[in-house]
Amino acid sequence: MDLASIRIITHDVDRLTRFYEEVTGITAIRPVPVFAELRTASGILAIASTATVAALGNNAPQTASNNSIIIEFLVRDVDVEFDRLHHVLDNVALRPTTMPWGNRSTLFRDPDGNLVNLFSRPAP
Repeated sequence: MDLASIRIITHDVDRLTRFYEEVTGITAIRPVPVFAELRTASGILAIASTATVAALGNNAPQTASNNSIIIEFLVRDVDVEFDRLHHVLDNVALRPTTMPWGNRSTLFRDPDGNLVNLFSRPAP
């Protein structure tokens, strides 16, 4: 079994797609207006409208209510990425910091409030 993707359900696919395009530097694939995919070498971040889960009725995911998952991206240099993105980050939870286990991380929230971690591993 392989993990195929993580999908974020949102009320504003365009806004969230633009944000993640800026963060990742990847142009999203938009097969239909209610869905976008940002494909990386190791997985896909999908962004979808609430319309894509309407058939689930009361069991559908609630937008902008995530408080338990962190979306993580491995980067070469956290400080360089933070400097590049600071103008689009409205809610920084952790400025670039070296963690006790050696990773360097910065955490911020996307426009829907999902926590995002950009991290780099220590040099060997």
